[in-house]
Amino acid sequence: MRQKATSIFLGGVLAVLLVTAVFASTAGAAPAWRFNGEELKSPETVLGGAEKSGLTIPGMTTVCENFLYNITISNKSGTGEGSLTELPLYNCTTNTKCKVEAIEVLSLPYPANLTTISSANYIVIKGIKVKILYGNPLCVLNETWVEVTGTAGGSIDNATESATFSPTTFKATGTSLKAIGNSVEWNGFFPTEAFQWHREQALSVS
Repeated sequence: MRQKATSIFLGGVLAVLLVTAVFASTAGAAPAWRFNGEELKSPETVLGGAEKSGLTIPGMTTVCENFLYNITISNKSGTGEGSLTELPLYNCTTNTKCKVEAIEVLSLPYPANLTTISSANYIVIKGIKVKILYGNPLCVLNETWVEVTGTAGGSIDNATESATFSPTTFKATGTSLKAIGNSVEWNGFFPTEAFQWHREQALSVS
C-alpha cells in the first residue's frame, strides 16, 4: 500500500510539473530580437513613426500627425528587452470640439520587454505617462489636463517589421491604459527600422 501511495503521489507531482511547464511555455515565454535571423548581441537603436495611431478616451479620440518613437533594444540571457527613450508628439487633434492645446510625454525612458503568448509575440511597454491639455469653451474638458497612464502590449509582425497596438493586443497581454477613471483605447500601427549597426537588416522576434 505504501509503495502504491508513493507511486500515485509522484505521478501527481509529475503531472503538476508538466502542466506548469506547458503553461509557462505558452503564456510567458520570452523571445529575442534578431537581425537577418541572427540573435542581437549588443544594443541597437530602432525608430519609426506610426502610420496611424489614436488614443480614445470614452467619447473622444486624439490623433497626432507626428507620432514618432525611438527605442533601444537588447537581449539579456536570450530575452528581448527595450527602453523607449523618445516619443515626440506634434500636431494633435481630436474628433470633437475639443482642441489639443498641449501634450507632454513624462517619465521617459519607458522599459519594455518581449513575451510570447499562445505562440504570438508581443512587446509590452511599461510606465507610460502622457499628459494632454484640452481647450475650447465648448469642450467638456476645457482647460483640463488629462493624464494617461499604464502599460501597453502590442503584437509583433515579423513580415512587416512592425508592432500593432489595439484592444485585442491589450487583452492578450493583460495591459491597460487609464485616464480620468476610464479605460483608454489605443490603436496604432508602428513600422520599425534599425538606426545604427543593423541598418537595412530585417528585424524580427523569435
